[in-house]
Amino acid sequence: MNKINPGLHQQPLSITNANTKPKSKSIQGESFKTVFENVSNEGVKVSKHAQKRMDERNIQISEKQWEQIEQKMTEAKEKGVTESAVVLSDAILLASTKNETIITAMDRQEATGHLFTNVNGTIVL
Repeated sequence: MNKINPGLHQQPLSITNANTKPKSKSIQGESFKTVFENVSNEGVKVSKHAQKRMDERNIQISEKQWEQIEQKMTEAKEKGVTESAVVLSDAILLASTKNETIITAMDRQEATGHLFTNVNGTIVL
């Protein structure tokens, strides 16, 4: 039993001869490559906490804005930014560029006068 994550089960590794081509395995009908591409292309995720805050504060973000946020978070990640503040015209999102996840959200009026810590980059849209 895996003590770190009891839900994971280890499977023995198969050893193949160098002259044989390994068989591709499927996960419920999908190849690993397909599953990986689908997970990798999900884009920016929104945590449950952030979604709750956005709903409570009636923060609406258009598809175009999400695309811009995703693009800028990718650029920030490439430059070494791990935690960022995403400043929109009517809201501020705190994001983990490292995990490509929006952590929390607040409207601009609420954010006025607040000090944001543990942020090493800012994205202004």
